[in-house]
Amino acid sequence: MNSISVDEFKKLSGVKVIDIRGVESYNGGHIEGAKNIDFNKILISPETYLNKNYIYYIYCQKGIKSAKLCNILRQSGYKVINLIGGYEAWVLN
Repeated sequence: MNSISVDEFKKLSGVKVIDIRGVESYNGGHIEGAKNIDFNKILISPETYLNKNYIYYIYCQKGIKSAKLCNILRQSGYKVINLIGGYEAWVLN
């Protein structure tokens, strides 16, 4: 699975969620339990923030940057799933 809808995501519990938006956006509202790690930090040094043994659900504002990051991380062996539509879809749902 490369991506997940908000409806499917809301049925999950106890998952690792990463918000890759900037701190200001994160502080303005985020999915409960999400850890804020900037897109560029993960891109440059994923091993600092992620463990290949875990599955991570990643989102950005609209789901575009997170989809791009997920594709890159998957090529390096990380288990990552993009939240379709990002935070905007979460708020609207």
